[in-house]
Amino acid sequence: MIVSERTTRLLGDGSRTPTLRDLGAHHLKDLPEPERLFQLVADGLPLYGVQGDSFSLLQVPPLDLAQVEIIKGAASALYGASALGGVINLVSRRPAEAERELLLNATSQSGHDVTSWLAHPIGDDAFWTLLGGYHRQSDQDLDDDGWLDLPRFDRVVLRPRVFVDNGAGKTMFATVGIMAEDRKGGTAPDGTLPNGESFVESLNSRHADGGFLGRWLAFNNRVLSVRGSYMRRSQDRRFGPTAEHSVRSTWFGEASLQGSSGRQTWVAGAAFQEDRHHLAELPQFDYRFSSPSVFMQDEIVFTDKWSLAVSARADMHSAYGTLATPRISLLSRPSAGWTVRASAGTGAFAPTPFTEETEETGLSRLQPLRGLRAERARGASLDVTRLFGSIEITGTLFGSVVLYPVVTRNLADGTVEFLNAPESTQTAGTELLVRYRREGFVALATHAWTRSTEFDADDSVRRAVPLTPAHAASLNAIWEGDAWGRFGIEMYFTGKQELDENPYRGTGRPYVLIGALAERRFGSLRIFINAENLLDIRQTKYDPLVLPAPRPDGRWTTDAWAPLDGRVINGGLRVAF
Repeated sequence: MIVSERTTRLLGDGSRTPTLRDLGAHHLKDLPEPERLFQLVADGLPLYGVQGDSFSLLQVPPLDLAQVEIIKGAASALYGASALGGVINLVSRRPAEAERELLLNATSQSGHDVTSWLAHPIGDDAFWTLLGGYHRQSDQDLDDDGWLDLPRFDRVVLRPRVFVDNGAGKTMFATVGIMAEDRKGGTAPDGTLPNGESFVESLNSRHADGGFLGRWLAFNNRVLSVRGSYMRRSQDRRFGPTAEHSVRSTWFGEASLQGSSGRQTWVAGAAFQEDRHHLAELPQFDYRFSSPSVFMQDEIVFTDKWSLAVSARADMHSAYGTLATPRISLLSRPSAGWTVRASAGTGAFAPTPFTEETEETGLSRLQPLRGLRAERARGASLDVTRLFGSIEITGTLFGSVVLYPVVTRNLADGTVEFLNAPESTQTAGTELLVRYRREGFVALATHAWTRSTEFDADDSVRRAVPLTPAHAASLNAIWEGDAWGRFGIEMYFTGKQELDENPYRGTGRPYVLIGALAERRFGSLRIFINAENLLDIRQTKYDPLVLPAPRPDGRWTTDAWAPLDGRVINGGLRVAF
């Protein structure tokens, strides 16, 4: 695969604290497109499945991560039609020698983590690594309202990897992963709802995956790439009196050829993906989707100042027909220190029963999907970057339109149906990023303005998309030294956001989150402490979380528009041996 120049690396060496809370909750929130327009992959493989399921990025231990890449522009089309906004690629660490690390962590909210990472050579050109971890969180009812603000969970993770690189153009990578998690929330053990009853929300999941990626020189020094993966996730869920037992699996295979000729670098290939779902209690939501596809990309360097990348992809979906998604990106470096990129493209989304709403309520109240058509997206962006010595400034203007968006409508019998809205969902905005680097010190400031509107099927009106703040800003600074450690501070501002079906308020309050990180090194030992949400911002300080009566879809709580866990202090040690 060609890695586009429009790649942003968010994490440098995998050496933060034992969760991806900061990466998932803050960096992804600041992306200039809705999160569902991004595809999550690990080492270029869809090991965690496809969009729409309950997998969370925060379930990935970062101890073995080298960096997180955001791939935008035309190159994102090589990863699928749904990757209009781009691709989030979790890149694992490639060891250079035998290594062993252990990380222990505890939080002020009764959370505990134990993670270990091992690496060892195999001969002269191969390595194996092994990540293992146990993570636990005790349930917490911070405002004593009888509803758990933090659910209890126990999670075990195991992931071996093998890397091969002969130094002559042949590389291979293989991995398998296992994750088992039991999570329980809802009412506290002695708590009840306003109707006097208890309500349990639980999710027990078992995840297994495997993947392979190989690259060889072939056909006159062209690069032949083959990659494939398989994922299976079983879930036992409970929503009050309703239980659901489901299995979802996906498998994926792809072959591509990359070459260059003069000023052109191209890649072409074919892929096949299958997505299956089985729900024991509700077989009307069983499906088996298959999607063979072909794709190409051509990058042309006209001069030292101008280059053009064009890509096209066609996915032949078994249920929704052919989804064609062309994209184009023009890069210019008009003078020293200036970079300008203009991109435009299309995307498509094949509807499934899984949305943010159904992940919270289950499928028992959902009408069978009938007569839906694929969502179609169009988007464009303009990025301008200027370097002033140690200062980098990037401004972005972006917009997208989703045609035939799938929305929900509450019916009189208490059920919910999916339908394609008669009006498009429209998003536009700007983003500003300022980064300063100098001798171990890095400071980053961002601001994003977003305007997003959609069709409300219940009231037949156009509205602002709920839980989408118009303004979001951040300020991060970290000072690091190889000998002594690091110290950093972070501030995140979230502006007002429209709320949905919330009887206590129609607009969320703006708030600021402040955090700090300190780490001290003593040879191979690192001791760290990390403070998040120092101002103890909690949604339940302003309004109740529990509703006086259930929503039409059965939910007993409002949407979370601010943190529920409040101030969290975590600390521990990391040792290499």
